[in-house]
Amino acid sequence: MLDIKWIRENPEALVEALTKRGQPASVASSTVDDLIAKDEARRAHVSKLQEAQERRNAASKEIGNAMRNGDSALAEKLKAEVADIKGFIQDGEGLERELDKALDGALAVIPNIPLADVPVGKDENDNVELRKVGKVMPRPNWVREHFEIGEALGLMDFERAAKLSGARFTVLKGQLARLERALGQFMLDLHTTEHGYTEVQPPLLVRDEVLFGTNQLPKFEEDLFFVPHGDSRLGLIPTAEVPLTNLVREEILAGDQLPMRLTALTPCFRSEAGSAGRDTRGMLRQHQFYKVELVSIVDAESALAEHDRMTDCAENVLKLLGLPFRTVVLCTGDMGFGARKTHDIEVWLPGQNTYREISSCSVCGDFQARRMDARYRPKEEKGTRFLHTLNGSGVAVGRALIAVIENYQNEDGSVTIPEVLLPYMGGLTKIEAK
Repeated sequence: MLDIKWIRENPEALVEALTKRGQPASVASSTVDDLIAKDEARRAHVSKLQEAQERRNAASKEIGNAMRNGDSALAEKLKAEVADIKGFIQDGEGLERELDKALDGALAVIPNIPLADVPVGKDENDNVELRKVGKVMPRPNWVREHFEIGEALGLMDFERAAKLSGARFTVLKGQLARLERALGQFMLDLHTTEHGYTEVQPPLLVRDEVLFGTNQLPKFEEDLFFVPHGDSRLGLIPTAEVPLTNLVREEILAGDQLPMRLTALTPCFRSEAGSAGRDTRGMLRQHQFYKVELVSIVDAESALAEHDRMTDCAENVLKLLGLPFRTVVLCTGDMGFGARKTHDIEVWLPGQNTYREISSCSVCGDFQARRMDARYRPKEEKGTRFLHTLNGSGVAVGRALIAVIENYQNEDGSVTIPEVLLPYMGGLTKIEAK
């Protein structure tokens, strides 16, 4: 969430940011005008309440003076005035809550401000490539997509998954199920032993306020799954970013507790409401999938360097797996709602003959911390500041499985196990059809 004080002082900067993100200038200007109007109405009302409280306190003292002076008529008049003021304050506090709610609701759907060096553009075609790693080999005519290979091996079953749960689910069996498990374990071991992250096993069901904290609510409610919970509900996490980042919600950390680096391997659940017709075959876009998440919680000065560090950690997964990839900076029109800057890592899929996203690493500034009321106390400073948060995939396990299957496929339909995964595969070096 953005700081309303900053918006009040920099309305043109917010209009420019919203325009860069794809809003028409007239809409962006109207949005900012509405925010400022709501803020002015709230501030004017709060000022009236403060004046009323000051007058009530002064009148109460005047009542005492009048009674000491024997002026009962004046005392009764002042008592009536105080009663009226108390009624106004009571009603006014209710209105204040309504005005706060209206302003907070309007702020909650405003996206984050892109950093100055983020390329301006409309969609993925305007993203800027930073680097390519690994050699993309010429595509032989026998190369197939992952689902063709998996079904031919008899270890990837979409038909039975549909009987169980419908579209966008997969049943993995035997050696492919073990390979997916090996990938997740390898990534966790790498991030915890080599990259300095602390492993966490978080809840998979979270409250609405937790989803709000990492900006899934209210804007992306249709992309979430919910289950009833007493008189309320709980949401299935769309990514472990949600519980990991919220571990510091409503807390004040000491400066020496930073940076905090957390990782988790969890199932993730997404309704894919906005993806009708996209990637309907195979495992690329699922309602349920596994992902290793990386979260960093840092001070303001460390955030940009931490972003590059996190990207390096995610890239290292693919380097060790021997998978070709490229890293791009997302343009303003393709960037996520809560991000200030995002690096996407796209792995090469020879079956599709293209790069596809496998990790997205974003720096969010204090945008999420304001929603969570998460702060830190810098050394040698009396006050507190909002924390800065970052999140990234390290990496999506299902998509890593796809990439391994396609990049390590052989002409006979078998799949060679990457060397770095051999310790997790019980001596198996190749997956073959029985």
